[in-house]
Amino acid sequence: MKKFMQKKLNQKGLTLVELLAVIVILGIIAAIAVPAIGNIITNSKVNALKGDGQNVLSAAQLYFTENGSKDTATVTTDILKTDGFLEDVGGFTKGTGAVVTKNADGNTISGMSKAKGVSVEFKAATNKNINDAPVKVGNDQVVVNRNAGE
Repeated sequence: MKKFMQKKLNQKGLTLVELLAVIVILGIIAAIAVPAIGNIITNSKVNALKGDGQNVLSAAQLYFTENGSKDTATVTTDILKTDGFLEDVGGFTKGTGAVVTKNADGNTISGMSKAKGVSVEFKAATNKNINDAPVKVGNDQVVVNRNAGE
């Protein structure tokens, strides 16, 4: 028993091979995790920009409803914000924001929404087009087009 205890006390630390194995395993885990996290962040940005487009469409619907007597066929994000229908334009830039066109079959939005390296371009898109538009991971621009898939 004394010999066994003395042998156990002399063993300290990790061998170089064990340490290298741990480093390799951590490297493999990092190589898998980092791109996956990057895609999640990109998807979140794209979904937020698509949400901005839907907010603008909703605000425009309210605008067209309240100003029904006027023959307004289009409205911009600047007008919606100025008139109090939209609190924030989101990813749409001031002056060159989105344009919403009043249509009998549903309002459409056209414009570009951007956020830190990601952009979503709306081309005469309806709410349904925005909901159905796929999020393209690894692409810095997503185009939501009314005629896509119809």
